[in-house]
Parts: sequence; structure tokens; C-alpha cells
Amino acid sequence: MSVQTADPKDFGRVAVLLGGTSSEREVSLNSGQNCLDALRRRGVDAHPVDGVPALLADITAKRCDRVFNIMHGGDGENGVVQGLLEALHVPYTGSGVLGSALTLDKIRTKQVWLSLNMPTPRYARLSRTDDVTAAARWLGLPVIVKPACEGSSVGVSRVFKESDLSQAVALAARYQGELLMEQLIEGEEFTVGILNDEALPTIRIVPPGEYYDYHAKYVSDDTQYICPGLHGTAETEMRALALEAFRTSGCSGWGRVDLMRDRDGANYLLEVNTTPGMTSHSLVPKGAKAFGIEFDDLVWRILETSLSRAGRAP
Repeated sequence: MSVQTADPKDFGRVAVLLGGTSSEREVSLNSGQNCLDALRRRGVDAHPVDGVPALLADITAKRCDRVFNIMHGGDGENGVVQGLLEALHVPYTGSGVLGSALTLDKIRTKQVWLSLNMPTPRYARLSRTDDVTAAARWLGLPVIVKPACEGSSVGVSRVFKESDLSQAVALAARYQGELLMEQLIEGEEFTVGILNDEALPTIRIVPPGEYYDYHAKYVSDDTQYICPGLHGTAETEMRALALEAFRTSGCSGWGRVDLMRDRDGANYLLEVNTTPGMTSHSLVPKGAKAFGIEFDDLVWRILETSLSRAGRAP
């Protein structure tokens, strides 16, 4: 149940958790500063905290009453921070332990969706010693190879020739966890923000190059974001699918669901991000703006999602 307030004092002292040690550290520092500035503009007593050890020290010293989690990847999204805060009875933004841990693992998220007959590209789960050529032949080229537990397009390769498989696997294997080989859906890329159990308008992503990679996400100013990305029944159906995928993954509060739409108009779920970017290039703010929610109000509403969680034990 959503809880709302107009008084910044109701939040108490807010630790904005950012940075950390994952491959997404720099993006998180950028997102965190933007959120921190927005909260302070609205009168919230907010301060930055970089990483889990600093957060634990902050809580132990009773310097925070709740946590605005904007630490992308790693412990910020894999259930570690969520479990810590649950154990210490400190309310926080975003999904809980289950939704966070599940969705950071793309393979297990797909297993849940497939068990419910939800559309997601065919895949192969790989260890570093598996026969990747056999897996690619089974799926059929082209395929995508990526780490199962990374975000921000880190370690992702698109493979059209068998001779390129070893290089793609070597790149993905730089990161911890299993590898995911996935059928490449040829069509258009979309994303749908989720806020308080409601799907925001779809965004169709048109990168300057052939693919929406790290550079197109965070560096290029030429990537186009068309919002809403669809109209009529197609828009309604994609938003409904995104919200269902978010819910069935155990997620709550806010987040983002990424999808592909093939050339025949079929939708495919790719992944859920439980702590999406909040940079100048990020997508949830764009979807929220199309919904009539400006950035500062969006950050406030995200912080409000922490009000429905139990607070510190007496």
C-alpha cells in the first residue's frame, strides 16, 4: 500500500546509498548525486553514503532513519543491502530481498517467467567450460552473450558468426557468475518504468548506432527516446506485460522492465532493473516526465515507497 506525505520531516534523516564496488559504480555516483540534490531541494535531510561498510557505520551511529538506495549492481541490487536493512529494521526504497536477489540474476528471472508462460527469448545457461559453439547452434545465430548478473550493458556481445563466439565469452567471463547466451530478437528495444505498482509510458530506444550499448546509454547525446513508444492496444499490452513481469519477479516500489518487440509485433521480456539509473540519460525519469512527473517529484515519490516499510525496532 502506498503511503504519501507532503512533509519532508516525515522521512527523518535519509542516507542516499550510492557508489559501492560493482562495475556500475560510476553510474551510481552520478545517479546518487542527482537524487541527493533533488531531495535536498525538497527540504529532505539527506546525505550521501558510499558503499555498504559506510552505510553500516552510519546506521550504527544512528545517523540515518531510512535509506534511499541508488547503488546500482552488486550488493545494492542482489539482496545484500536489503537483507541488512531488514535485519536492522531500517526502511528503504525499492524491492525487498527476494525481488532484488532474483532479478539481478537474469537466468533465474527467465526461469520464473518461463514457468508462467511469459514471453522471453530462448536461452542457454553456460559455465566457462561448456561448449559454447554447440549452444549457439542449438539456439541459432545470431545470439547475445552476457554475464548473468551484471547491468548497464557491461560485458555484452552480439554474435553473428561462430568465429566470434570465443571473444564474446572471454569478455563476459571477466565478470563473476554464470554466463547467459540468449536468442537475439531482431526488432525494436523498449523499456517501461514502474512506480508504485503502475507502469509508466513505454519508451522506444533508437540508438545512433546499430545497438543500445554502454556508450549509447551513458555517453552519446544522439540516442533518441520516443515516449510513448507505442500507441493504442500495443501500448496498453506492453505496459501490462511489464507490470506483470515486475510483480511476478517479487519486485515492488519502483524499477524498470526492458523488452524487445520483434518485427511481427511480438513482445519479449529481457530483464528487470530494481535500482535503475537516475542520470541525465536515464529512462525512468523520461517515462515519468511523459506521465507528468518531474524529476524532483519522481525522487520524492520513490522515497515515499520506504514509508510503507517497518521502521527501526524500539
